Amino acid sequence: MSESSVTGVDESTHSMTTGLHRKLRVWEVTALSVGFMGPVMAMSLNGIGVAGLVGKAVPFTFLVSFAGTMLVAYAFIRLTRYFAHAGSVYALAGATLGPRAGFFGGFALLGTYLFFSACITGACAVFFGAMLGELGLAEPSGGWLVVVVVSAALALALNVRESTVTTRTLLAIGMVGIVVMVVLSLIIIARVASGSAPVSTGVDLGTLLPGEASMTAVMTAAVFGFLSWAGFESGTSLGEETRDPKRTIPKALTYAVVLAGVIYTLVMFAQTIGYGTDAPGQEAFAGASSTLTELSSTYVGPWFAVLISVIAFCVAFASLLSCTAAAARLVFALARDGFGPAPLATTSAKTGAPVVATVTVIGLTVALAMLLAALGGGPIEVYYWYATIATLCMVVAYGMASVGVIRHTFRPGSPIRSWEAVFPVLGLVFLAYVYIVQVAGQEAPYSYFPWMAGAWCLAGLAVILAAPRLAERIGARLTVEDLG
Repeated sequence: MSESSVTGVDESTHSMTTGLHRKLRVWEVTALSVGFMGPVMAMSLNGIGVAGLVGKAVPFTFLVSFAGTMLVAYAFIRLTRYFAHAGSVYALAGATLGPRAGFFGGFALLGTYLFFSACITGACAVFFGAMLGELGLAEPSGGWLVVVVVSAALALALNVRESTVTTRTLLAIGMVGIVVMVVLSLIIIARVASGSAPVSTGVDLGTLLPGEASMTAVMTAAVFGFLSWAGFESGTSLGEETRDPKRTIPKALTYAVVLAGVIYTLVMFAQTIGYGTDAPGQEAFAGASSTLTELSSTYVGPWFAVLISVIAFCVAFASLLSCTAAAARLVFALARDGFGPAPLATTSAKTGAPVVATVTVIGLTVALAMLLAALGGGPIEVYYWYATIATLCMVVAYGMASVGVIRHTFRPGSPIRSWEAVFPVLGLVFLAYVYIVQVAGQEAPYSYFPWMAGAWCLAGLAVILAAPRLAERIGARLTVEDLG
């Protein structure tokens, strides 16, 4: 979330680049992929949940997530050498495993988009509240719900108009945000190293090791680390706009995952030592509402905190735009082929946007946020709870791509060497372990989330079993359209 935007990046990235007159190069595709992960949003929020589980081992946990993401990314990196227009999980699954698998992957990804959309509204509310706090203004009780509703309404207005200019502008702000975030991290490390920081625990390199954190705790926390890379595959949708896509796209995906890994590890290290690695520091980290905003105010000044909060809000809103747009297009595609009410398959005569599907997705997004508010939750709970469910749906969807590359590896005449299957197999092991540890040993409400995500994915499987021809028809259409 990033997210980069996981974030619906496939559809929105493609719309952003429609009409380009020159072919994109590796660094441009890499920048788009990193931008859609939403690094500023991810680094402001995702470390908080990790700190509450592993203490000072936050950077180590992100290194584990980095390694796991590289294994998962292998499927996308390898397959895009042969499927130049493969824009998403369901296309890769459909191309390698068949149309029913494509339907299943698409259904799992729809769950990812819907729950991510809800969680991102919480992020918008958190960053808006942080900005008000830095300006010395108090947010009224329940005011975060107003931010959720207004953000959702703006996303609806822009998505039904296909405003690619807005999306490009927000993405550009996100790229500036990455630079600002890295500068802040370097300032924190320099001040802590020089002894001029408000903490006395120093540059603790022990944060790069598990320390007292158990591997179960690390893998439980890895779900938030893995969430930070959501949307890394967004560059795959740029095949038609990219110079020599079968070489450029795989390279760009590799660079995007590695670049994000380096940035995330640096920022998490800076945040951990910035709060301090003693018990009070760990408690402050785990109890923060927006780490980048708080540390900006502490280490640079309130003006820098306001800047960070504004950038983070823009990044979150861009992710909301792309997530809801992608979810709406999937809802439209399903309804068009007979799965869902017919009005969901209608489009605007003026813009071509699936208006009814978009309104439905936005409505569900707000309803999910309101549900948690009714249960006593706030914006932080909206973010973390729905982010967990979304990530677990994403684990299933990404797993389909890994299974697909294994199948493709062992097909007669496959150009992929058989020994390379070890990488997607290890990627599947990582995904399975991340999912399993969310089931075992968790306390409510987190113990419920794997079952919710599982129920959603099983619903897709039930459709395949109950209406195999329908699922095959939809999966085939999704695959053909996404592969061009």
